[in-house]
Amino acid sequence: MESKTITIMSLIDVIGALAEDSMKANVYLFDNNKSKGSVNEGTGRLKTKVKAGDTLFWTLMSLEPESFAEISNISIDPEICRLEKKKYPQSDVVFWEGEVLKEAASTPYKITFEIGYQKQKFETEENPELIG
Repeated sequence: MESKTITIMSLIDVIGALAEDSMKANVYLFDNNKSKGSVNEGTGRLKTKVKAGDTLFWTLMSLEPESFAEISNISIDPEICRLEKKKYPQSDVVFWEGEVLKEAASTPYKITFEIGYQKQKFETEENPELIG
């Protein structure tokens, strides 16, 4: 089976997260692989269907476009997915690229965000996963 490029989008309610001091119910995850088996779209518990050789891109969008939001880290088993933090050319916009090294039945991970003008750090409270 041919490898795929899969984009995982984090949509964040920055105002809600700052007001509630929590990412729970303030982050919505989506990917472009629903037709191949990804589930729980639009929740913090997205399960992205992957296979060895797939390339993953984690991107971010804020519900409030004037609010600062960035993915500052992704914590995942390095034996399953090799990660690299990158920036779009000629910009300060960050994204993360991952290569799926081998399949696993279920590989949970955490995303750390910096949000707001003081760049407060928040981590996902619900675990998204890569599933084989």
